This record gives sequence, structure tokens and C-alpha cells, in this order.
Amino acid sequence: ITYNDGRGTPAPFWWRTMKIVKQSANVLNLYFEDVKEGWEKWFLMRSDAHHDNSGCNRELEKRHLEIARERDAGILDFGDLFDCMQGRYDPRKSYQDMRPEYFAEMVAKNSSYFNVITNDAIEFYKPYRDLWLLQAVGNHETSVAKNSDVNLIDLFVAGMQKDGGVINKGAYGGWVQFFFTIGSTQRERVRLKYFHGSGGGGPVTKGVIQSNRQAVFLPDADIVVNGHIHESWVLSMPRERISDGGVIHQDMQWHVRTPTYKNDYGDGSGGWHIERGAPPKPMGCVWLRMWHERKHVQMQFIQDVE
Repeated sequence: ITYNDGRGTPAPFWWRTMKIVKQSANVLNLYFEDVKEGWEKWFLMRSDAHHDNSGCNRELEKRHLEIARERDAGILDFGDLFDCMQGRYDPRKSYQDMRPEYFAEMVAKNSSYFNVITNDAIEFYKPYRDLWLLQAVGNHETSVAKNSDVNLIDLFVAGMQKDGGVINKGAYGGWVQFFFTIGSTQRERVRLKYFHGSGGGGPVTKGVIQSNRQAVFLPDADIVVNGHIHESWVLSMPRERISDGGVIHQDMQWHVRTPTYKNDYGDGSGGWHIERGAPPKPMGCVWLRMWHERKHVQMQFIQDVE
């Protein structure tokens, strides 16, 4: 099994057990061979880091990235890696949300705001680039691309790929497909649909109601992941199915909402988040554990929040 980043880069040791193929702009395929009893893989699923915002909990980010290193976990980021709201054309800009070191670098090096935050993110995440499988796009990045004609995710991915890196650029919505060869003949597939998210999320439903709508038009997905509204939950939806041979059976569709690493609430004294009556939000990630047991690949979702 070979590693394929399209540039002939040698594979990191762990990825030599997996083939990575970017099938299209928003479909990433991961192939695992020789899956058997005792086989196990972890994936760190995250979104909404808002890494450049002064409220980003970088200590928590670092802790989870180090755990990913310990577990050899593939990293799937579903957008809004950047907060990027301090640009000239963003009406939401508030310089108190800009990290103070950015001011110093912009003045000292006469650098642009977008260059500074992108270079900082690359330096922070570079030690984990051999684990970083997917970098999708969120609404904060699309806003900058629309208003300032700067594609931050393109710049970030290019920087992470320099001198070797497995990271693939995703889209606002797309798919990650996991293919497993069990023994010599058995084949299984898990299809993950990701969508950064939309809307504000209800204060009572916390966005769960959207899962019922998505389940209708995403019948092929085994896992549906959303971010955007800074909530954290995992919801199981059992389904009745019928095979081509007329055999009736049940399976499960999993809906996952990934949280944020940004603390908007603070001490509750003020700011846009407080003025609109929003509550504290969970910060952290969701781990996807896959392992082989009882002749099949099993899945478990673990919320890691604080």
C-alpha cells in the first residue's frame, strides 16, 4: 500500500499501512489492507479552532494534537481553522480579538494581517502535518475569499505540504470514504459526509433537529459530521434497510457535531456573544475510533470537551 500526495513524497511510516487517494475536489478515499482481529485506528475530528483569535484555547488544542501523535491518529479538520475577522473589509472586526503578537509582527516586518495569521498557523501545526489528512473550509474562510480575494486554506495547505505533508484540501462539504480489506476477500466501506454547517443552532435543540433533515437527503452516509455552531454531541439513528437480495436488516447512521476551541463567553461580562444571550460553549474535539472485532469494523465516537 502506497502513500500518494501527487508529488512523489516519501510516506511517513504510519501511512505506509494506508493508501490515500483524493478522488475529486471534495472526496477523499482512505484504503486499509490486511484488517484483522486486533487492528485499530484513531481519527481526531475537529472544527472551529478559530486559531488566530485571542480567545482560542491553544493549550487544549496542543493537548489534543499530542494525543493524536501518541495514537497515530489521522486529523480531519472541518473548517474555520481561522477566525480571520480583523481584515479591512470585515464589519465584525474587533482589534481586541487580535492576538497582541500579531500587531507586533505586522509593524516590525510590515507584513499583512492575512500573511501573519497564516504563517503563525503553519508553524503551530507543522509538527503534526504527517497526521493531517484533511483541511476543509468554513464560513470564516469563505468570507475572506469573497471580500478580500485571499484563500487562506490554499495558503495554509501549501505551507503544510512544503517539504512533505499528507494534508489534502477539502471543501465546505464533502466526503471521506474508508475502505477496508478484511482477510483476503471481505470488503467493507464506511462513508463519512462532512458539512461545515449553517444557521445559528437553536438554544434548545442545539442543532440536533438539522440531523433529521440531513438524514433524509444523505441516505448513503454512515457518518454525518457538522461543525459551525460550537456545540458537541453524538446522535445515533437506527435505520431499516433492504438488500438487493431482499434481505431486511438494520444499520446505524451516526450524526456528530464537532465543538470549537474558541471561548466566546469569557467571564460573561460582555461582547457580541454575551449581548445576544448566547451560553458558554463546549471546547474540544470528537475522537473516532475504528477497530476490527466480530469479523467486522466497529466504530466508537468519544467527545473530548471541557
